[in-house]
Amino acid sequence: MDRPQFLRRIVDWLRAGYPNGVPQDDFIPLVALLRRQLSDDEVQSVSAELIEESDPPPEPISRIDAGVKITKVTDELPSDADIARIRAHLESVGWPFDDGDGPSAD
Repeated sequence: MDRPQFLRRIVDWLRAGYPNGVPQDDFIPLVALLRRQLSDDEVQSVSAELIEESDPPPEPISRIDAGVKITKVTDELPSDADIARIRAHLESVGWPFDDGDGPSAD
């Protein structure tokens, strides 16, 4: 499904569920519900760009680097889940992250 069609469906869903507008108390839970997740193509794109910009041999990539690149690719702030997916993809091809808060390699 293309992005404009997807966004239209979200807006239509919101209008049906909240015909008089979203109440203030519902706003934050609603945003959490609608939180974006990277597509597989976006994971590939972000990972490839991070690898291309890194010096060989595998130069560690930080969460900040990943977050900045996700923001540039999607025009949205990254979620922790988005960064975790990028980390997992990079680690699966042998590229290291420079911080130790990701999944363990056990």
